[in-house]
Amino acid sequence: MMRKSLVLLLLWMVSAPAVLSQPSGSYGWHGPYGSVLDDPETAGLGADGLRALYDGRFNDAERQFDRIAARHPGHPIGPFMKGLIVWWRILPDLAEGDDRHDAEFIDAMSETIRRADRLDRRGPYAFDRAFFRVAALGFRGRLLSNRLSWFRAARDGKEALGPVFEISARDTLNPDFRFGRAVYDYFAAVVPEEYPMVRPVMLFFPDGNEQAGIQGLELAAEHATFVGTEAAYFLFQIHFQYRPDYFEARRWVEVLRNRHPTNGFFHVLEARVHARWGRWEVAAQILDSVLASVDAREPGYTEGIEHQALYYMGRARGSLGDEVGALEAFDRLHRSTAGQDPESWFRVWGRLRAAMVHDRAGRRDRAVRMYREVLGMEERGDSHERAREYLKTPFGS
Repeated sequence: MMRKSLVLLLLWMVSAPAVLSQPSGSYGWHGPYGSVLDDPETAGLGADGLRALYDGRFNDAERQFDRIAARHPGHPIGPFMKGLIVWWRILPDLAEGDDRHDAEFIDAMSETIRRADRLDRRGPYAFDRAFFRVAALGFRGRLLSNRLSWFRAARDGKEALGPVFEISARDTLNPDFRFGRAVYDYFAAVVPEEYPMVRPVMLFFPDGNEQAGIQGLELAAEHATFVGTEAAYFLFQIHFQYRPDYFEARRWVEVLRNRHPTNGFFHVLEARVHARWGRWEVAAQILDSVLASVDAREPGYTEGIEHQALYYMGRARGSLGDEVGALEAFDRLHRSTAGQDPESWFRVWGRLRAAMVHDRAGRRDRAVRMYREVLGMEERGDSHERAREYLKTPFGS
């Protein structure tokens, strides 16, 4: 856990998916601007494409990003924007272990880095070189860390660190440019506090400042042109995971939902906020809406979103005393995995919790069979420990 947190500290600070930059002169761009952010037409296309991306309208986003790539042939912005679409196909299903898009995404980020490296680090395009290298390294490392490729992920994070400060110094008042530094400030302060073993390593890195990080993220969330949604998502993560606060977590997930009401990932996160703090009735109402969108095959409501919704629906129904509803949700989750990898976190724990429901209801033989099924699956968290415990002592006894 400590190792993962240190890696993520180095990666999250550089994984803003939306800030754009572009050189003048080379690779097809001959306008008076030194950066894509300074080019009104490219900035407008980028903003429209990102809005479509976060709304789950991937085809619309791709059309806008293709126009940007055609406008700047040979520049790293082309593969970078393509990679953003792939990333948002991956993100909602990370917990499912679905790696079908991994190679395409890593190829896009690697090509972004190659193109950035062709830009002169001392020329007028140095900012573009720095930004796209940082963004691509951050995204690539972020995926690698989730896939447990620690060495490769840490290498990408370390390589990206220096340019983060270069980018933030370009314009200290620009909330888009301050985003990466704000993420670094927060995690560089919090991770050593939460994990003391990291402190000797952090002596080699600049000091962080938790409050400055929060302020920078709030500024970006409220005022940034391109990274407002990402900043709001980071604030949600902080208040949901690192500094748990129901009201702040709810505040930021509502910001995300209001901005992008058709985003299935944000929709299920809204339910998870209420579930985490035991507000199961509200969570169940939201999950009903999520599953209705899944059943209607609305864009962005993926299999991974369905599995999360079914898992938390089972928890909600069980907590509300609805045994039948809980088992229906857990059984649907189990059936939906037929012919696929059944060993993601939600699938394993869905099976474990279904066994617990049967155990508490006195159906001991059925519960025992299911606990043994869980022991035959990949261990997720303490799933094996819990299954062995309940094989010895019935759950709820």
